[in-house]
Amino acid sequence: MRHGAILQFGLLAACAALPARAETAPAAPSAGAAMPAAGAAADEAARTGNRALAQVKVVTAARAPVSAEVVLTGDIQAKFLSNVAFRVSGKIRARLVEVGEHVEADQVLARLEQQEQQVNVDTAQAALASAEALATQAKVTFERQQSLMRSGYTTRTTYDQAEQTLRTTQASVDSAKAALATAREQFSYTDLKAGVAGIITARNAEAGQVVQSGQTVFTLAQDGTRDAVFIVSETLLAEPPESREVEILLQSDPRVRAVGTVREISPAVDPSSGGVRVKIGLDPAPAAMSLGAVVIGRGRFRPQEAVTLPWSALFRWRDRPAVWVLDPESRTVTPKTVGIARYAGSAIVLSGGVAPGEQVVTAGIQLLRPGQAVAVAGEGTP
Repeated sequence: MRHGAILQFGLLAACAALPARAETAPAAPSAGAAMPAAGAAADEAARTGNRALAQVKVVTAARAPVSAEVVLTGDIQAKFLSNVAFRVSGKIRARLVEVGEHVEADQVLARLEQQEQQVNVDTAQAALASAEALATQAKVTFERQQSLMRSGYTTRTTYDQAEQTLRTTQASVDSAKAALATAREQFSYTDLKAGVAGIITARNAEAGQVVQSGQTVFTLAQDGTRDAVFIVSETLLAEPPESREVEILLQSDPRVRAVGTVREISPAVDPSSGGVRVKIGLDPAPAAMSLGAVVIGRGRFRPQEAVTLPWSALFRWRDRPAVWVLDPESRTVTPKTVGIARYAGSAIVLSGGVAPGEQVVTAGIQLLRPGQAVAVAGEGTP
């Protein structure tokens, strides 16, 4: 029994190891059935290939006249600024005006202490009185010698000496009078006057401060012609403008307008701003355009032939501005670096890099790569 069970187990294991026999064999496909399957695969591949092509829009580059309008912001300044200073040294006794105040030509702006100048006036007056006394005495002596000379009771030498003394004392009187006039003029310099009407724009000294002659105490913006001053990029001045006239608008009220003329262009770059200072003369300036008012200037440059493209065509390639150029034969795109002359609203003006007639991609540039085949979905205008 034991050996029979072992034999039966071995037979069952051998049967399990044998491969199973297929009951029915599959039918081989016919040639007619295989052809529709291949056509469907080809259609699917074609549809898949079309979807793989990037859909882009292009524009054909062309040169056209470009006239740029420049809009800048500046402020109103006086054409002439005066540094007002005392003509004599001394200690300021009083300051009589404030910054922003309008002053007249003969208005006193500040005063110095007058003790030193008063002493000079008194000394000059005393010197004049002494010279006049000597001159009077010399005149009496000369008249006496003149009378004696006619009677023959004096010598010619004594007469000549009396005449010389008279002339010398008269010259001393004239000198003393001039010294007194100078002392009085120096005394008048203790009152600081502008000499011209205008507005005080700066104050550099206070009461109690000792100032030297010629040291600026006030800065005065003279009445009269005004300038609109702008800081302009140096690149904008490389080409001359279309006209020297510039339209000026008041920023707070654009209805206030004036037309100015370029009066002065600084020959050097302003180190604080990095631009060039340009002054536009306004004669006359509207009353609303007061000193310090913010204004907007609009000027136009001469038209130039250049290639313009929509800003959407621009991207960065190897740290330089570039665009995608389409090869019309292979329908592939290639990046091409460009030079930008300036930005004009929604367009860019090129200085080089794209030749007229080349097709530039303007939409769908985000996923492009060099040599990629694309499908043109439409063509626009520059």
